[in-house]
Amino acid sequence: MGLVGLSNVLAVEGAKNNIKSNVIAPIAKTRLTEDLLGPMADRLDPDKVTPLVVYLCSEENQETHAIYSVGGGRYARIFIGLAPGWTKKDGDATVEEIRDHFAQIHEPGDFIIPNSIADEMKAVMQSLAG
Repeated sequence: MGLVGLSNVLAVEGAKNNIKSNVIAPIAKTRLTEDLLGPMADRLDPDKVTPLVVYLCSEENQETHAIYSVGGGRYARIFIGLAPGWTKKDGDATVEEIRDHFAQIHEPGDFIIPNSIADEMKAVMQSLAG
């Protein structure tokens, strides 16, 4: 997330000079991961990441300030969502009120928020299976 934060600052500061900054979160086979990925490793060739990287670096790309998951021929935007949450309108919230409203605070809505690489891998495998 530190790199995402840095990219966000670069996107905001670079906008006045037409500088774009995006982040890729690649899922690809490496010498370190190929034994861990088993048969899936053959589907996660690093060359499948290249087309998105080239596009993002091209003059045609106008997108900035974004994060992309790339793996196995699947390309998808990752985003950090803000849910409606819960608001304590009078006084300070207590720990007990946070506990009682935590489901409302935590509720993400109707979109996926990947919690880990495992969530991204599941989406890649589902898209490859179909």
